[in-house]
Amino acid sequence: MKLARVTGSVHATVKDAALTGTKLLLCREHGGQAFVAADTVGAGAGDTVLIATGSAARMPQVTAGAPHDAAIVAIVDRVDNTNRKTKE
Repeated sequence: MKLARVTGSVHATVKDAALTGTKLLLCREHGGQAFVAADTVGAGAGDTVLIATGSAARMPQVTAGAPHDAAIVAIVDRVDNTNRKTKE
């Protein structure tokens, strides 16, 4: 899974029928390229989200059977990074 920030939305009037009703959001990993993810949790612009990719992106009920490569599966409240180097 990946952490990313939602930076916008994607609108497509012509798409695969399995995508009908799916909210598509533009996301970006820190320092990475933008990509599109299917929203399964009601995320919005500015949210930090957890992304499932590959076959795991098609496991949530909302995206099952649809042609998704990335799905937003959680809105992140907080990230605690305790992996800090200490002096010995």
